[in-house]
Amino acid sequence: MTMIDRLLHQGAFLPVLTVVASLIVIWYAGAVYLNSTQLIDRYQKKGVDWDISRLAQDAWKMERPVLPAPHQVGVELKKTVLDKRVTSKRSLVYHAGITLSSSLLGFALGTLLGIALAIGIVYVTTLDRSLMPWIIASQTVPILALAPMIIVVLGSIGITGLFPKSVISMYLCFFPVVVGMVKGLRSPEPILIDQMRTYSASSAQVFFKLRLPASIPFLFASLKVAIALSVVGAIVAELPTGGQGGLGARLLTGSYYGQITMIWSALIVASVVSALLVTVVGRLERIALRKLNGGQAVAV
Repeated sequence: MTMIDRLLHQGAFLPVLTVVASLIVIWYAGAVYLNSTQLIDRYQKKGVDWDISRLAQDAWKMERPVLPAPHQVGVELKKTVLDKRVTSKRSLVYHAGITLSSSLLGFALGTLLGIALAIGIVYVTTLDRSLMPWIIASQTVPILALAPMIIVVLGSIGITGLFPKSVISMYLCFFPVVVGMVKGLRSPEPILIDQMRTYSASSAQVFFKLRLPASIPFLFASLKVAIALSVVGAIVAELPTGGQGGLGARLLTGSYYGQITMIWSALIVASVVSALLVTVVGRLERIALRKLNGGQAVAV
């Protein structure tokens, strides 16, 4: 069943279409409002008579607008996604692949780190009291300030390429995994843990048969946040590299040359990549919960 069929079946197609149409209308109106200052100044210098209709038409076709109209972004997306070969360095698909590779590696590393830290925090009281405050404090450091430092430090010891960008993605996405897994591993009722101990269950059996299955819903809720943050981390990590590749490089190039439509098209592709990754995690969540519930369908 496709996404459209599911929306039609659930009766959600019309509300979704209404929201999308409203956003497009607001976008067009915002383009007129934000671009009007430049246009009005231009009209006054040239002594041109204008009205709202002409202002809107000119605002929607400016070469370098403050806010491009939706159709301008659509033209840029067609040119950089459909009209370019995937291997071309002007293709957003090519750059999305670079960003995706570093974000997936960072997501994998962040997930493993988050799960390991969560297990340690739950089972070792000292780690709970000493490590958890530092984990929370680590997220107060702005990633834009931290990313260049990580790139420079790792580069000074000869580590370049994919791994430094993955480290920045890992830094962003491990935190929700830690918080979610700690909550999930502690979610079983104490009476259930005591009951397993009366059956002479070992700590490993309590973990794999009680705590871990109970933490699965919490884990996947955290993974949805983490996978989106990993894309953000990869894009931020690509900014200090000087525009060598990736969606962050396209944002940087667009900023250098004042190509606002290039920036917006890269942002839209990044949001689509994040949405697809979150959808994949959601599908995996349904499969995992179905197996935990004995094959019964689970609404997520």
